[in-house]
Amino acid sequence: MKQLLTCLLLGISGIPALSQKSARPNIILIMVDDMGYSDIGAYGSEIKTPNIDKLASEGTRFREFYNNSICAPTRASLITGQYAHRAGMGYFDVNLGLPAYQGFLNKESLTLAEVLKQNGYSTLMAGKSHLGKDSIYWPNQRGFEQFYGFIPGASNYFDIGAYGKAEPVVLIKNNQQEKLKPGEYLTDKITDNALEFLQAQNKTGKPFFLYLAFNAPHWPLQALPEDIAKYKGRYDIGWDSLRQERIARQKTLGILLPDERIATRDTEVPKWDNLTYDQKQLWKAKMEVYAAMLDRVDQNIGRLLTTLKELKKDNNTLIVFLSDNGAQGGYASTARKPQRNTGPIGTPGSYDYQEQSWAYVSNTPLRQYKNNMHEGGICTPFIAWFPGYVKRGAIVKGTGHIIDIAPTFYALAGAKYPEKYNGHTALPLAGKNLLPVLSGQAAEVDRGEALCWERAGNRAVRKGKWKIVSTYPLYTWELYDLSKDRGETTDLSGKFPDVVNELSVEYSQWAAKTGVADYDKIKPAQPMAIPGAN
Repeated sequence: MKQLLTCLLLGISGIPALSQKSARPNIILIMVDDMGYSDIGAYGSEIKTPNIDKLASEGTRFREFYNNSICAPTRASLITGQYAHRAGMGYFDVNLGLPAYQGFLNKESLTLAEVLKQNGYSTLMAGKSHLGKDSIYWPNQRGFEQFYGFIPGASNYFDIGAYGKAEPVVLIKNNQQEKLKPGEYLTDKITDNALEFLQAQNKTGKPFFLYLAFNAPHWPLQALPEDIAKYKGRYDIGWDSLRQERIARQKTLGILLPDERIATRDTEVPKWDNLTYDQKQLWKAKMEVYAAMLDRVDQNIGRLLTTLKELKKDNNTLIVFLSDNGAQGGYASTARKPQRNTGPIGTPGSYDYQEQSWAYVSNTPLRQYKNNMHEGGICTPFIAWFPGYVKRGAIVKGTGHIIDIAPTFYALAGAKYPEKYNGHTALPLAGKNLLPVLSGQAAEVDRGEALCWERAGNRAVRKGKWKIVSTYPLYTWELYDLSKDRGETTDLSGKFPDVVNELSVEYSQWAAKTGVADYDKIKPAQPMAIPGAN
């Protein structure tokens, strides 16, 4: 790690040297919520995301980058560099009675903010936290000097106090409660505060770390009318045709390789041509609003880029963009009921979901959905941008994981990871440094050991080209060769039982080391009602 940082500083391997003045770059981490693999233009979408696409065309994209399949466990790994169980968030922000499932970050898992602040960085956050409900676990208490956002796993986007019995949107700014005012939109307010923090921080003379955690496009589907208007009629073609458009675009871009097999059609999704006229109107409206929500995120990223340029920090800032999990499957009629619907889809009084028929398109070309360990649940777009340092215009295999973010940031910042922090022995980092891939020195992460997952009984192991996966309540392993079968269409477990056994042993060793428990013994009496969760 130190050797690679030295290479970056000296300009070895074709990377320009960092000057003495700019040797400590700024870092911005942007995460969106419940966005599918193909939902931005740079990964094949028709949704207008020119600012994100600019980061992609001027930076590096990974074809394979992994998350933990659902909000809170992903955020725990992202912000600590630990597997979620080691950080105390193996299930969700719910306490199941074991240290690995306590539902909040433990003190041995140091946050990006705690480490970077100790190393001279300003630490800023705006958006969704979801790492512990009690105020002692809020961002300001875990290293962030400035925080604006919300604590639980979801939020309305408008002031909704006038709509039935709905509770107002409760936001926190540096431990003080605030509320959205009539006419305000959450995505804009998150960015407003992030930019306010950057303007104030500019006077300090220190480098900064900004964690910008947008709520969009997580349900409820709520967007601004002018954004919805951009997509009127765009989804009249339906999900079958739209998926084919995205596949063709992914092949043209190089996101999907010519010899890779894609996921077979989801049999739970009805054929668009078989829907009635009224059904089509309802479904079209859902996707128009979903697209509008991502469009607004992109507009706000554009505001961020403009501010960076005005502050003359655009040439010394690393920006990383990703999603916390794949798009959400299931149907609201069979799981989570809408809290209210007192207005058209997208308005403050509505409470609707994208649902599986469109999520099937969002996750193109991958199989399954959020909270599932097939690729559609755990694979995210990943974009890194840093002019002059991250390789420009590259699309690489990558095979990174959110546990790799922390060691990468620390290496780039020249930050020392402490052995102890506030009297607690820090857990060693679990991930790998991504800088060799980002600088163009490697095409994928040199990992060695397997990557492993567990969440609510769903499990997976990835090592090299092989992946085993099982979906609760079944415990039998499926085996896929991801070098050819990105869509996980052909189970090879019967053909290569030795590979299954080898990876299964690695999973058992990882589970024992990480604190994974038998889900049947710890599952809550009323599991979370997540459409398509299992």
